[in-house]
Amino acid sequence: MNYRIDYPTLVEQLRQQAKALGFHSLHISPATIDQDDHHLRSWLNNRYHGEMAYMENHADLRSKPDKLLPDTQRVISCLMNYRPAVQSKTILENDQKAYISRYALGRDYHKLMRKRLAKLANVIENATGSNVHRAFVDSAPVLERALAQQAGHGWIGKNTLLMNSSSGSWFFLGEIFTDVPLPIDPQQTTQHCGSCRRCLDNCPTQAFVKSWVLDARRCISYLTIELKGSIPVELRPLIGNRVFGCDDCQLVCPWNKFASYTEEPDFQPRHRLDDRELVDLFLWDEKQFLNYTQGSAIRRIGHERWLRNLAVALGNAQSKPNIIAALQHRTIHSSALVREHVAWALQRHGTQV
Repeated sequence: MNYRIDYPTLVEQLRQQAKALGFHSLHISPATIDQDDHHLRSWLNNRYHGEMAYMENHADLRSKPDKLLPDTQRVISCLMNYRPAVQSKTILENDQKAYISRYALGRDYHKLMRKRLAKLANVIENATGSNVHRAFVDSAPVLERALAQQAGHGWIGKNTLLMNSSSGSWFFLGEIFTDVPLPIDPQQTTQHCGSCRRCLDNCPTQAFVKSWVLDARRCISYLTIELKGSIPVELRPLIGNRVFGCDDCQLVCPWNKFASYTEEPDFQPRHRLDDRELVDLFLWDEKQFLNYTQGSAIRRIGHERWLRNLAVALGNAQSKPNIIAALQHRTIHSSALVREHVAWALQRHGTQV
């Protein structure tokens, strides 16, 4: 590495470029997070990850960035706000509407952030000549929240999300692993949740075992996105009208009152998904689903699980003729998974298949 490189100036260039690319902040941490390995393994040993096998696979890599990219010395952690200026509480309180997690209303953040992180990596390569770098956005076994906390972005809240004093938790995280020995930012060593328990007490399915421990098997985000099979019957009534993900622990968090709305056009709601009737979405055929979810994180669950989730939400809604008709329309669906949840929903409305 060229000893004449002015690393503090390079960091300032990175921060300026990050801001120009739409990132809220950029911080740098060392490439070691061994202290979080014990917590991860305890969580996995308790099977709290459910069917998310990817959390268990290569678990040893998550706390060792240099095994993902040899010679990694630093991790550049970037934060990008995604909070859209939309109604949330009013949608949750209207059982005829579909609630979709705020992060999924716009374009899928993975590709957008990876492209912008690649542009940041080019700044490093142009300044140092090093091409030992790699960008990650939920694309590898990376303990991104632990790295972000270590870099000084904030603290881990009781709901296991990273909290930032100016952005709350409405943001995405992305990382660049690099062999360039950039100056390290001070780690945030304090957490500011205090005695507050709003996130824990307001979880619809009571998915938190205790502060800082989430049983994903009860989490609505897991049930509606990660789970591939049947949603446990005892949890279905608790899901309400949440058809893709859940934001309840964020919506009640006092720190999120400081979060600003995103200025990123790609994170604005598409196809009015922030305010749609459950029945309208349930009647999408697969072609319509693929068309309306193109470039969206929603597409990853596929049409079958989309209908499964919507059937549960319709089962939790107040009985109306159009709801009964929509559910009956799906009783002959080719998927046994869909038919099972439709039958449950009809039973909730006092109607048999």
